[in-house]
Amino acid sequence: MRRALQIGFLVLAPVTVFAALLGVDRAFGGLGRGQDYVIRLELPPAAGEIGLPKVEGPLDPSRPLVVIDAGHGGRDPGAGAGPLKEKALTLALAQALRDQLIKTGGVRVALTRDDDSFLVLEERASIARRLKADLFISIHADSAPGADARGASVYTLSERGSNQTAALLAEAENRADVINGVPLSGKSSEVSAILVDLSQRETAALSEDFARLLLREGMGRLNFRDSGIQSAAFIVLKSADLPSILFETGYISSAEDAARLNSAEGRRSFAEVTARAISVYFARHAGG
Repeated sequence: MRRALQIGFLVLAPVTVFAALLGVDRAFGGLGRGQDYVIRLELPPAAGEIGLPKVEGPLDPSRPLVVIDAGHGGRDPGAGAGPLKEKALTLALAQALRDQLIKTGGVRVALTRDDDSFLVLEERASIARRLKADLFISIHADSAPGADARGASVYTLSERGSNQTAALLAEAENRADVINGVPLSGKSSEVSAILVDLSQRETAALSEDFARLLLREGMGRLNFRDSGIQSAAFIVLKSADLPSILFETGYISSAEDAARLNSAEGRRSFAEVTARAISVYFARHAGG
């Protein structure tokens, strides 16, 4: 009998102690103890491709599509030490160009962002490729410590910058060294290399043609810092099959450029010139 009591005590003692401790914890524990110590957090959905923007303009899907990329956005304000930030300036210019293209008609248009959203560089060109765009225009506004730096520049892709300024600018704009490739599944590496090279050559020629048209149409209306096409290794331009340019519309660090670009007249001139170059470009390459 005594042995049975001893065994019962050994079995019940731990249970009794645990129950007592639990009771004390719930009765006298601090805030966040007992039943309230679990914190629930809402986790974001699994990462994946971002949604595609709205395509505006003619409903005819055979009409050429222009994708306009307003540089920077969200937590990346871009250039600008004062209240005027590059992300706001580029968005206003992109919206002005979209509106002008819709007004002119003939082409479809989409913006990579239509608000203060953050996009990584790879997403910007990816949006254009997924939409099967015919032309990609990335809009920026430069910055420089010198007070004399002003004027717009038009850039196409090059692994080397056309000058030291171009190389430094590309380095500042790029956030990662990732090149968007062309899917060539089922092809040998030799064939793939040839096809990519051919595609890049054709795309480079089309990009340069549009850049020349933009410089031509802007003569006398836009103040260009460089009279010729510039080149640099911008990530947003690294698509083998998408004609692309990066338009540095001026220097946000220049009071003169900033005032012009931030004015209704300045946005109108930019939009009309660029829209005209786009119209001539597609008329020249109709059916291409």
